[in-house]
Amino acid sequence: MTDPAGPTQTDPEAERRAKAQFAMLNGVRIASLGAVIAGIAGAQNALPIPYALAVALALVGFIAFFFGPYYLARYFKSRK
Repeated sequence: MTDPAGPTQTDPEAERRAKAQFAMLNGVRIASLGAVIAGIAGAQNALPIPYALAVALALVGFIAFFFGPYYLARYFKSRK
């Protein structure tokens, strides 16, 4: 079927902004995952960091992995 409104025009600036926001959300996820892995490695003495710092790093990374992208997306939506 054809679109009754006709072909839609995409805004190149909006598309660029959406790609940047998507990349930022994934960057937060990847950095958080890296923090969790580094924290677990430090807790297992595979990395030379204190145990308390390793556990804190893993916990902060875990929390940031789940809640960071959510709050970042809410921030992006509130700016529109």
